Amino acid sequence: MTLLAGYFLFERILFILIALSGVAGAAFAATTRDDAYQAGDRQSKWIWVAILVGSAFVVVTRVPFLSWAGMVAIGVYWFDVRPHLKSIVSGNYGW
Repeated sequence: MTLLAGYFLFERILFILIALSGVAGAAFAATTRDDAYQAGDRQSKWIWVAILVGSAFVVVTRVPFLSWAGMVAIGVYWFDVRPHLKSIVSGNYGW
């Protein structure tokens, strides 16, 4: 296998893993309480589920520009929205 073919295989596997994290995020978003999204001043539950499922789809299909935007949306959910909602649901309020 050439170096270029190895790079493309690595890139494809990475995109699939990111898409799977989007699907897992959609599952977590669907099982989170509705009022946590309102308390956290976030978009509604089903909007986040749609964003994550749509992002996973465009990442897997590797739509040129949208796949990167989908990766950003998945990252925003995992590193901003979910930790905030998790702290609200567990009762940890504060700055």
